[in-house]
Amino acid sequence: MRAAADWKDFEILDASAGEKLERWGPVVLARPDPQVIWNTPKGALWDTANARYHRSASGGGSWSVRSMPRAEWEIGYRALRFHIRPTGFKHTGLFPEQAVNWDWLTTTIQNAGRPLSVLNLFAYTGGATLACAAAGARVCHVDASKGMVQWARENAALSGLSDKPVRWIVDDCKKFVEREIRRGVRYDGIVMDPPSYGRGPNGEVWKLEDSIYELVQTCAQVLSPQAEFFLLNSYTTGLSPSVMGYILSVTVAREHGGHVSADEIGLPVKSSGLVLPCGATSIWKR
Repeated sequence: MRAAADWKDFEILDASAGEKLERWGPVVLARPDPQVIWNTPKGALWDTANARYHRSASGGGSWSVRSMPRAEWEIGYRALRFHIRPTGFKHTGLFPEQAVNWDWLTTTIQNAGRPLSVLNLFAYTGGATLACAAAGARVCHVDASKGMVQWARENAALSGLSDKPVRWIVDDCKKFVEREIRRGVRYDGIVMDPPSYGRGPNGEVWKLEDSIYELVQTCAQVLSPQAEFFLLNSYTTGLSPSVMGYILSVTVAREHGGHVSADEIGLPVKSSGLVLPCGATSIWKR
């Protein structure tokens, strides 16, 4: 497993009974996590949570607040800075386990020996976009949510990266890629972080395991002949890293050669010294 172990402003303090207790800078939050199926004792540390997210039986959920010092605050990872805002969908605007991939992207881009053009799909609030831009890449950031793209731009400004060559695109990722194919636009690297579930503008249901192969096939068509990487994330518990690796092998690697690796990513848990699994990443590298 590849663990994001270099955070200073974030840590998982404990995890038990379907929840994780996290410190986000000065704020401690308790949130549900489907991977936490063990029931180890919860000590007094859990009483320090500023807020706890409760799922609703009818879908969604809400926060119960004990003493939230502020509604929004900042945390940093290396030179990158992020706005944190607890949302009605449990999320905070950042997936900290992705820091292990930000580091990999930074090293890969800096060692390429040439400027790279990177496409970041389902780009959310821009963690990978900022890492790639800070490393010297030109980035096309695409997400279907206007609010998320705006949040990403705010994070770029907070990180001192507003002047970097980033295209901020609000669009359906698959439709955008199909247009890029027709326009003849190509990229040296792709980062793709699709959701497990979602709905399209006309109510279409997106289910990752039903759609991911076709989506990767489509995205592979915008890789340049000199492409350096394709990084594919998955949070779907039913899909093993090897499944994602197989998909990249029979699509990207079959066309471009290179090497495919796949592994779980995770975050250290302070109380146990163990690592909480937080998804999987498969990487094709030239």
